[in-house]
Amino acid sequence: MRHGFLNLVSPDGFRHLLSSFPALPDREEIPLARACGRVLAADLISPEDLPRRDRSAMDGYAVAARDVFSASESNPAYLECDGHLPVDADPAEPLQPGRTFGIVTGGLLPPGADAVVMVEHTEEVGGGTIAVTRPAAPGGNLIPARRDAKAGEPALPGGTRLRPQEIGLLAALGLETAGVRRRPRAALLSTGDEVVDHTAEPRTGQVRDVNGPALGCMVRRAGGEVLELGRVGDDLEAIASLLSKGAAGADLVLASGGSSAGGRDMTREAVEAAGGRILAHGVTVSPGKPTLLAELGGRPVLGLPGQVTSAQVVMWLFGLPLLAHLEGESEAFDISRRPRLRAELARNLASKQGREDWVRARIEYRDDAPPLARPLLAPSGLLSTMLGAHGLVRIPSGREGYESGAAVDVFLLE
Repeated sequence: MRHGFLNLVSPDGFRHLLSSFPALPDREEIPLARACGRVLAADLISPEDLPRRDRSAMDGYAVAARDVFSASESNPAYLECDGHLPVDADPAEPLQPGRTFGIVTGGLLPPGADAVVMVEHTEEVGGGTIAVTRPAAPGGNLIPARRDAKAGEPALPGGTRLRPQEIGLLAALGLETAGVRRRPRAALLSTGDEVVDHTAEPRTGQVRDVNGPALGCMVRRAGGEVLELGRVGDDLEAIASLLSKGAAGADLVLASGGSSAGGRDMTREAVEAAGGRILAHGVTVSPGKPTLLAELGGRPVLGLPGQVTSAQVVMWLFGLPLLAHLEGESEAFDISRRPRLRAELARNLASKQGREDWVRARIEYRDDAPPLARPLLAPSGLLSTMLGAHGLVRIPSGREGYESGAAVDVFLLE
């Protein structure tokens, strides 16, 4: 369905269109040492139970809970200690009634033991006798067998991005490699007669290309790869040719500039000239209203505003989730999963109903009060507010703003 610039799409509607592009089908098996930050291509089926047996969660004494059921400081339970188990011991001797073994954190429990009493709740009274001053319930102070993973069952779902903690689980399962999605590749194009290389000395009316390097940095930081298409002036045929090149050589195309309602902005016409299909042209967000989405050769084309702040906010809001989605990350478009901080607004913040505002904000920490979110208001052509911003404050489309002192979420810029 074709949307004109005056038929704006809501942010959720825009995300729905983005989600219609399938995740990359390519899978690769890579060494565990290089898998951090990558996305699992399929459910990870555990090759074994983890832990294989019950282990102690702390230093103390392995006991049968029934032997210390009524223990207290005034009426201790007395157990005979049969020795102390090393951390790497594999005890085969069953625990007899009324007896105990000393155990350390991580040690395997002997057969017949079903709890551990903390060493702080015991006292050696001589002759190998241990006084227990607290009761223990079955399973108390244990790391139970199969708690982290069960053999033959999914240990992690496909679409999981591997953080250090997931890498730790794979290592604990003895895995040498991980099956992950291929990293997405983004083609970058900057358009406009006024845009020159960032190393050039601009003449009057010209500007250096900020969006190309900045958006490339965002793509790489998100784990993607970059295909540089360079810069092109307001030439319909040249733009169409480069968009086609990008769609053929990458998984998505990011074109900055040329997506507003201005007569010289040609991204929409160039997409259509290249045989593409416009999915949306205009989103009810600020900054970023003229954002464009198209399909060309089965690839998404995201037309970003030329203004540097708008381009970076739109990239954060839609481009980064699209990259994650193409890489197969589950719930990539769920904005509530983005890192955020609760803070108190430092000043009144107005908004227009019917659009969703994303306001740059600086976080100021205070000793005895919640953090302060100080809005940074300036035209979207200035870089200074992005340089000073720690995050973005969202004003929903149904609100006319927030009053000073209101509690707001600051979505942290990555």
